[in-house]
Amino acid sequence: MTKHDRAAAATPTIQVIERLFSLMDVLASREEAISLKEISEKTGLHPSTTHRILNDLTIGRYVDRPEAGSYRLGMRLLELGNLVKARLNVRDAAMTPMRDLHKLIQQPVNLSMRQGDEIVYVERAYSERSGMQVVRAIGGRAPLHLTSVGKLFLSIDDPLKVRSYATRTGLSGHTRNSITQLPVLERELSKVRQYGIARDNEELELGVRCIAAGIYDDQGKLLAGLSISAPADRMDEEWLPKLQATADEISNALGHQAP
Repeated sequence: MTKHDRAAAATPTIQVIERLFSLMDVLASREEAISLKEISEKTGLHPSTTHRILNDLTIGRYVDRPEAGSYRLGMRLLELGNLVKARLNVRDAAMTPMRDLHKLIQQPVNLSMRQGDEIVYVERAYSERSGMQVVRAIGGRAPLHLTSVGKLFLSIDDPLKVRSYATRTGLSGHTRNSITQLPVLERELSKVRQYGIARDNEELELGVRCIAAGIYDDQGKLLAGLSISAPADRMDEEWLPKLQATADEISNALGHQAP
């Protein structure tokens, strides 16, 4: 295929994206719902084309249809915007405290957030001197029930949601220490709620243990988890107060006030 052929083949896709952005811009220009006719006129798109794209966006919840023939921006955009906002704010607030904690303990310090049934590693403070063989890459993911931060998030879910999570995921394990039974997980989450600290005892990777504390926003919502990873034989319980103090420092920077 020649360069010209590739460009021609890509044109329809690019055109659809351009039209989609045009529609979103029109919807964003007004607080109230806009009629299909007006959207079509403002974008210069044929009503049938406008309707087809808006219908696809409605299925994805990027656009709402409050009544037949009228449209407005959807809640999915708010969800994604809040996720990005929280991620950026938490990361900015966490970077310096994370580095300070790493200097104190000389072990990897991880910042993670929940996304669906997994946690996502957002940032880390790490050096070769830690001796860790397994260091999670930024953007890496792991199941909630196998990680210390994941357990923090599961601990704030009601029992029905936890059971639903167990059903969806099957509580599959990665090591002989992995929690794969719902009653065991429920007992573990009860301890997390009681102490405010979560642990991973070689459940995700053999030879690696983790402890985690929560990071909260100004509304008291759990936004992220701060965790220390260390070789199993080096994990030190004396790190707990330092971890909690660092998580509290980050939470305070986000406007959280402890009761």
